[in-house]
Amino acid sequence: MKNGRGSEKGKNIGRRKFISDAAIAAAAISSIGIVTACKKKKEKLPELLTSAPDGRVLKAGLIGCGGRGTGAAVNFLDAGPNLQITALGDVFRDKLDQCRENLKKQRNVEIAEENCFTGFDSFQKVIDSGVDLVLLTTPPHFRPLHIEAAVNAGKHIFLEKPCAVDPVGARSVLVSVEKAKQKGLCMVSGTIYRVSKDYMETRRRVMNDEIGEIVSAHVIRNGGSLWVHPRKPEWTDMEYMLRNWGNFCWLSGDHIVEQFIHQVDVMNWYLGRNPVKTIGWGGRQRRITGDQYDFFSIEYLYENGMHTHCAARQITGCSNLTKVLIVGTEGFAEAKGTLFNLKGEEIWKYPKPEEDSEDQTWKVTDPFVQEHINLVTGIRTGNTVNDAEAQVNSTLVTIMGRMSAYTGKDVTWEEVMNSDMYLGPKTYAFGPVPGIPESIPVIGAEPK
Repeated sequence: MKNGRGSEKGKNIGRRKFISDAAIAAAAISSIGIVTACKKKKEKLPELLTSAPDGRVLKAGLIGCGGRGTGAAVNFLDAGPNLQITALGDVFRDKLDQCRENLKKQRNVEIAEENCFTGFDSFQKVIDSGVDLVLLTTPPHFRPLHIEAAVNAGKHIFLEKPCAVDPVGARSVLVSVEKAKQKGLCMVSGTIYRVSKDYMETRRRVMNDEIGEIVSAHVIRNGGSLWVHPRKPEWTDMEYMLRNWGNFCWLSGDHIVEQFIHQVDVMNWYLGRNPVKTIGWGGRQRRITGDQYDFFSIEYLYENGMHTHCAARQITGCSNLTKVLIVGTEGFAEAKGTLFNLKGEEIWKYPKPEEDSEDQTWKVTDPFVQEHINLVTGIRTGNTVNDAEAQVNSTLVTIMGRMSAYTGKDVTWEEVMNSDMYLGPKTYAFGPVPGIPESIPVIGAEPK
């Protein structure tokens, strides 16, 4: 298994909580290995506001000023009245300046120079700048550290997915999640499909037995290759990796964790339980930088004997497809808005309205904005929202699949929860990055 160097810190943290998920799920399993069909309450959709309620000014600090960070800042500003971005933090000044310029251009927002911070400690300076909440959008490796610091400072949090790249980081986030709950802090995750009305309505119908009992899932995310920034002579190893963070496992978790988590999270949302074991495979054919795979194929096994299959690919020039298919005893669901019977005949489709229609009941608010509406609403109403534990679970399920694919061996949930795997350096500075493997993972090789 690809054991990072690292730290035993947090090794036992939250382990009992996660392992108990399988036991809880097992209690709901019938003798034939399918969830019992006992009567249950009908699933209802929560109310989705199209704008957060008015209230006092809320000041947000953005930590991570790349494209996703800039987008998150704009989404936050669009979530309701009296919302401000007042501080920016990033390792690189050019990224910060570009974000600052875009906020001025897109929303006429000006960030004072004294509230612009750079360097590896910029996150703490943003937290200490007088903000009410932080938007955490750096490369995922740094998320556990930033979450911990924000919770300790009593700040509400938007945490982009994934929340970690390794088990040590995920367990750290779980501790922060519990501490945030005790402090009454809101934490909203960037798992956008859980706040998209078309996905929510499809799931509601499945939970209300419109395709029978769930027996499996098939999940695909096939797309093109990632961006690559050619190395400049003046870049140190650290700068090269950070500017190409999506290509290095210690920074992104590989694309199964960093991007495929969206689709895996939808699967987890439907199943409501964690797998007990996985066998995965994958490989690398076309990438020209980094230490990651081009494709993954993962089989997950659950306590009741159910299997699900998840596959992802990032190779340009191939057929692309993104789909979450939930299979039931009486039909199947395409999670973004269609139900079928077992003959493959469409029995329901999400009724997306025309823009000029008088009835906008089924209109879907941009989920990238909706998650911020939910966050601001929770803060202003005092009805605390905290969905971060679900993101921890989905992050760990993808990490579990990556670990199996990298080694070619079965990996159990218990092994993941007992793993001391920590990816990345212990300290951050521009220069060499000690301890980072230079080779691509080789299946069947002895752990290093």
